Amino acid sequence: MKTVAAADPPQVVQVPDYWADACKHLIKKDRVMKRLIPQFPDSTLQSRGDAFSTLARSIVGQQISVKAAQTVWHRFEALPKKMTPGHVLKLKVDDMRAAGLSARKVEYLVDLSIHFDDGTVHVKDWQAMDDAAIIAELVAIRGIGRWTAEMFLMFYLRRPNVLPLDDVGLINGIAKNYFSGEAVSRSDAREVAAAWAPYCSVATWYIWRSLDTIPVNKA
Repeated sequence: MKTVAAADPPQVVQVPDYWADACKHLIKKDRVMKRLIPQFPDSTLQSRGDAFSTLARSIVGQQISVKAAQTVWHRFEALPKKMTPGHVLKLKVDDMRAAGLSARKVEYLVDLSIHFDDGTVHVKDWQAMDDAAIIAELVAIRGIGRWTAEMFLMFYLRRPNVLPLDDVGLINGIAKNYFSGEAVSRSDAREVAAAWAPYCSVATWYIWRSLDTIPVNKA
């Protein structure tokens, strides 16, 4: 990974090594990308936290607003001495509920912690595993569906060729940019994305940016 410093707020953004090559490929292969990419010259996938915290945060944020998710997360992360599977498993259910978590989300976070704590998920092997194998491990955890697993692949593991067809933003963005706003099917989306491979993650990012000029962070 190449590292560049961001301006405001101060932070270090890890730019995937493939990003420049991906942009060149997409501009050459796709008329929409040729128009979109130059509009967002500083765009790139951004990641934060470790694998466990990233997935825990995604569970906490399910089906609630971004603002509410941030509030609940801050309350929850203050409970354990450290945000690790072992420390989360030591928490009392009542304390987790008091932080704003539903009973179901408590169950999901416990299941996530168990999977990490007992080694059911092979975190150290993920870099060498293909996308499908990682998705299979993640969706076996309660509360993590395919969309969450795909966002994890894109934003945490920085996989270059993820096509999240369950993402409403992607489908709406394809409809807007390729079909003049007409509704599109998953089959239509796949056909469009054929020109994006092997950089579907990057193309998806620019489709999101075409709908919202504020950078996306789904990790």
